[in-house]
Amino acid sequence: MTTQQDQVIEAFEGRADRRRDRRAFFTAALGAAAAGGAFVYADAAKAQTLTDADVLNFALNLEYLEAQFYLYALNGSGLSSSLTAAPSGSAGGTVTGGAKVDFTGDPLVGAYAREIAADEEAHVKFLRNALGSAAVAMPNINISGDASGPFTAAARAAGVVGATETFNPYANPNNFLLGAFIFEDVGVTAYKGAAPLLTNKTFLEAAAGILAVEAYHAAMVRTTLYTKGISALVDATEKISNARDSLDGNPTEDRVRGIGPDDDQGIAPTGSGATLTSNIAPLNANGLAFSRTTGQVLNIVYLNAGSATMGGFFPNGVNGNIRSTT
Repeated sequence: MTTQQDQVIEAFEGRADRRRDRRAFFTAALGAAAAGGAFVYADAAKAQTLTDADVLNFALNLEYLEAQFYLYALNGSGLSSSLTAAPSGSAGGTVTGGAKVDFTGDPLVGAYAREIAADEEAHVKFLRNALGSAAVAMPNINISGDASGPFTAAARAAGVVGATETFNPYANPNNFLLGAFIFEDVGVTAYKGAAPLLTNKTFLEAAAGILAVEAYHAAMVRTTLYTKGISALVDATEKISNARDSLDGNPTEDRVRGIGPDDDQGIAPTGSGATLTSNIAPLNANGLAFSRTTGQVLNIVYLNAGSATMGGFFPNGVNGNIRSTT
């Protein structure tokens, strides 16, 4: 078992009982101006003075990851080099893994993949244009579906596959949906958590626009998985949700801001019979989407519940001033 898998599994310890009761708990993140408007953001034990550009660059790293995953799944190739390079022209990072999914047996999911891939590429273009010369290049990204890749590490630790099995999100449309599920809810919580950090209202409105699109994507993925009616897929989302929740720590609950120790949900319905209720929108008791700090988001994409600056889907870390989980 790899160190990465050990880190994820260790995060589960001591939380199983609370996670079994998780359903009872839920009753109900242009140009030069981005460099201005500094704020102090306390994430865990570390306080950091950041600018709007830092926050947008953090978002850009996540968009690079999502765009590469969806484009590879759709076309077998990713972003053009002009969309990954630094503004100076120096080359961006490399992508490890990625493969074209055969959607012929499920053309509806293929159509969804085509839509989301175009949206995520547009987000990369928009953020790079908004940031101008301040935009960071794409970091090294690992989206491999092999035995040593981050998808397998996460799936093994979460119990989606066995300790010696491989999870390949490019193997078939259902696996692709689970791979997408890993990312989409995180994107929603990342943009929502970063919203209060932006001081420029134009950037805030733009970020809200991207947040809305990420939420549409997440709902599309969650609805598709739910309507397939396959219990193994529902169970896998619960396990992935538990993994993300265990990785992102145990913050004090704030139901107004959407922060809480249990800030993730799979798609298993609640109730039964006449009271059966789907769970397409993961919300808190006030009906609000959850928020995650930048550190919590990095915990998930690095697949590390502790202090880290790299790992998982970003083997050398993200680029920019926001790169540590603490």
